[in-house]
Amino acid sequence: MGRFKSPRQVQRFLTAHDQINIVFRPRRYNLPALSYRHARSDAFDLWADYAREMTP
Repeated sequence: MGRFKSPRQVQRFLTAHDQINIVFRPRRYNLPALSYRHARSDAFDLWADYAREMTP
């Protein structure tokens, strides 16, 4: 649990982290290399767009 104050806080962090992790780490064993690269590129583009929308 490292520096988390409660098990509930850990669970909230892991829930959010899991959703983001799925976007950035597609299942490599299911994809050819070119598809994997495209999936990663799309994920980073999506994240950049999201971050741009969230900045004031």
